[in-house]
Amino acid sequence: MNESVPESGAVPEAAAGVSPENARDVIEHSYDPAAPAPLDVDRVLTGSAEVDAQLDRLGDADHLATDGHLEVYEDVHRGLRDALTALDARPGPPVPTRHPTTAPQ
Repeated sequence: MNESVPESGAVPEAAAGVSPENARDVIEHSYDPAAPAPLDVDRVLTGSAEVDAQLDRLGDADHLATDGHLEVYEDVHRGLRDALTALDARPGPPVPTRHPTTAPQ
């Protein structure tokens, strides 16, 4: 038997206190297997504000239909790629230089 349709005479909790005429509407609107649902994946802070902001952005996909996920994923990918590129662009400490002909000390 289909689990989304209750057996005749059974009144699911979602329809309790609703007139029998409106009960089917409540049942049909209370569960939609194709509706967007959050994955409830725990996000661990990385310590980088830029990366953490991008990871939080992934949560926006939880409330979108599947066809809307691509835009969020591409945006997050672009942001993470930019954060990694910025790491390469930051000047680090100067590299000590020696003249190649000097003997080691």
